[in-house]
Amino acid sequence: MEQYTITGMSCAACSARVEKAVGKVPGVTACSVSLLTNSMGVEGTASPQDIIRAVEQAGYGASPKAAGPAQAQPAAAALDALADHETPKLKQRLIASLGFLLVLMYFSMGHMMWGWPLPAWFAGNHLAVALVELLLAGIVMVINQRFFISGFKSLLHRSPNMDTLVALGSTASFVWSTYAVFVMTDAQLHGDTARVMEYMMELYFESAAMILTLITVGKMLEARSKGKTTDALKSLMKLAPKTATLLREGREVEVPIEQVRRGDQFVVRPGENIPVDGVVLEGASAVNESALTGESIPVDKAPGDAVSAATVNQSGFLRCEATRVGEDTTLSQIIRMVSDAAATKAPIAKIADKVSGVFVPAVITIAVITTLAWLLLGRDLAFALARGISVLVISCPCALGLATPVAIMVGNGMGAKNGILFKTAASLEAAGRTQIVALDKTGTITKGEPQVTEMVPVEGVTEQELLTLAAALEQKSEHPLAKAVLAYAAQQGLQAPAVTDFTALPGNGLSARLEGRSIYGGSLSFIQTQTRVPAALAQQAQQLAEQGKTPLFFGGEKKLLGVIAVADTIKEDSPEAIRQLRQMGIRVVMLTGDNQRTAEAIGRQAGVDQVIAGVLPDGKESVIRALSEKGKVAMVGDGINDAPALTRADTGIAIGAGTDVAIDAADVVLMNSRLSDVPAAIRLSRATLRNIHENLFWAFIYNVIGIPLAAGVFIPLGLTLNPMFGAAAMSLSSFCVVSNALRLNLFDLHSAKKDKPIRAVELPPAPAPRQTACPINTEVATMQKTIKIEGMMCGHCEATVKKALEALPQVQSAQVSHTAGTAVVTLSEAVDDAALTKAVEDKDYTVTGIE
Repeated sequence: MEQYTITGMSCAACSARVEKAVGKVPGVTACSVSLLTNSMGVEGTASPQDIIRAVEQAGYGASPKAAGPAQAQPAAAALDALADHETPKLKQRLIASLGFLLVLMYFSMGHMMWGWPLPAWFAGNHLAVALVELLLAGIVMVINQRFFISGFKSLLHRSPNMDTLVALGSTASFVWSTYAVFVMTDAQLHGDTARVMEYMMELYFESAAMILTLITVGKMLEARSKGKTTDALKSLMKLAPKTATLLREGREVEVPIEQVRRGDQFVVRPGENIPVDGVVLEGASAVNESALTGESIPVDKAPGDAVSAATVNQSGFLRCEATRVGEDTTLSQIIRMVSDAAATKAPIAKIADKVSGVFVPAVITIAVITTLAWLLLGRDLAFALARGISVLVISCPCALGLATPVAIMVGNGMGAKNGILFKTAASLEAAGRTQIVALDKTGTITKGEPQVTEMVPVEGVTEQELLTLAAALEQKSEHPLAKAVLAYAAQQGLQAPAVTDFTALPGNGLSARLEGRSIYGGSLSFIQTQTRVPAALAQQAQQLAEQGKTPLFFGGEKKLLGVIAVADTIKEDSPEAIRQLRQMGIRVVMLTGDNQRTAEAIGRQAGVDQVIAGVLPDGKESVIRALSEKGKVAMVGDGINDAPALTRADTGIAIGAGTDVAIDAADVVLMNSRLSDVPAAIRLSRATLRNIHENLFWAFIYNVIGIPLAAGVFIPLGLTLNPMFGAAAMSLSSFCVVSNALRLNLFDLHSAKKDKPIRAVELPPAPAPRQTACPINTEVATMQKTIKIEGMMCGHCEATVKKALEALPQVQSAQVSHTAGTAVVTLSEAVDDAALTKAVEDKDYTVTGIE
């Protein structure tokens, strides 16, 4: 999407006019204009020159926005683009207008209505008073000439806007009053004092000036409020560091942030901001990442850990290598998402856009008809003109145009502060309409890292003996379950003894020799070929398997030592997050490739409504399609194989710690990788939608009631409207809409106290599960290869290699370790070593061998 800055817009009719003009340019496939940020997003193949020409022909100005946010362009320039330049100008105009208006009101109302004193030479000289009022009103009109220039210019371009209504109302008052002054001079010449007094009461100079002043008040209040809606984006931009301390030829050199390149080494001392995204090479510290994630607890960093720009190093000295700079940093990507969301339109805004496009011409027509109707009913021209002017100045298309974008901007900013990023306004709206949430299991509901959950030694064997033998056997295995056993042994302070003759055996087992005796481990069926398993222990292992855990049996020299249960444990916040979703009336479905028994065990712990197990990667997309027939679906995932499902869902939600592919495919990104942010995102979306409905209701009802009142429909009931009060009402309408949107800043998106459940939809029956083997230490049941790789230095390198390997259709999964320099791939079918080598080396790493 190409973005442009638009100048000259004053109301929703302007944005509708620009959108319509650009939409007609050949090659433009989509166009969205934001009155709030005076920006325009355009998609298609049309050239910038053609787009700018179309905007200028519509009577407005346009220029391309500087490429890239935050660090890609100087932070000062980015902030300047969002700075409130209007409020200071409007404040100056208002102060000057008020000065002359107060004098005018003293003459017109203070003296004429309440008898306030004037200099002696004005005594009885009504014509002199009228001439002073004419001069003062003219000065106020000159001060506020922008209304007339914009209003009549847009009228000439046949695209009248709010300024047109104000200009016409003020001009009509001034012209009629000027005519009255000339009639007074004729009456004065002929000595007709009664007629002089009659037309003295027909002067509307104060209305002409008051209309402009009150509208300026409203514009200033609106501008100040609109400036607050971009506070979240501006605060993010202010986080962008200005300089970085690089290491060059052994010396520390401070350089502007724009000069930092990928691969540069930089240092960060306690209390300093981390300048760019990188990986820690040396040192340890606690880093405050609250600016990006909203999480207040500092995160410990050690060599190999990733760090992000704009986070704060709190304690230790860090030496890091830059991995992402400029617009590629996490901060810049967040700013881009928030900016893009502000530049797009939510579907709900289409109603207001359609009304805004015809609103001003319709109001002008109603004002003319009102004036003529009262004249035909026998009322004098002054009365009829006052009714027409009131119609012009009370009508407010701005409230309609601002109803949606201000709420979207504030809601999106609230999300960004809490680590929830909505990519577009449409995604912010769609999330609140969610009826079904489909959750990927591994890495979303669960931690994605198997852990030892139980130790069950046989009688006469200690847990330490069982764990020591298991660690010795598993230390040469690259299987994830083996890593879980080794990690647990390390936590217990056990050193695994060396083994010889390590072998992966058919039948789901491992064997080796330890201090001259044979040891073995694996599934129940394998162990039963080596030694007898007591019925009670086999039954206990079965119960563990039914709980979603994998029982691993270990023994040696025909003697069983016991069972170690390993499981991918669920995240601490998963059950509560799912409970909140269900409390909101949302049906929760868990998708997994695991076998049915394991999946149902995890599903019971998490509390989901339905479990769909044995789903292949391409099958997730089919499941989402089936769920979509029952209601609006949000898919939550973190892996490459989730990308098709994320795209298919009405709302794709990516866990922030997931792969780049998943994040790119999603509509919403959860930076904190917490499942509890899913109900928070839906809750925020619902609150934003509710706020938009309130704004639209106010904007419509204001005009539905205000226009007939101004036209005099309610005069038989004793209700009428002075043009000045109409202008005051108009000036406050937009301010009320923006102020209502700002209330979203007070919304607690993590509180479930005010959740109102929607009507739950009926879920389709779960498809028959794919038959899979029980995953008990499957060293041979699945084909694996170990790739030895040089050049990996950090977690980012691991993610790059993992993504490259898993992109191959034969690769089910890849476990990559930069510390071990290996990638263990699990294959669904045979693949040539050359294909694996090419996938890795295309990413600039070196393959030294494949086993």
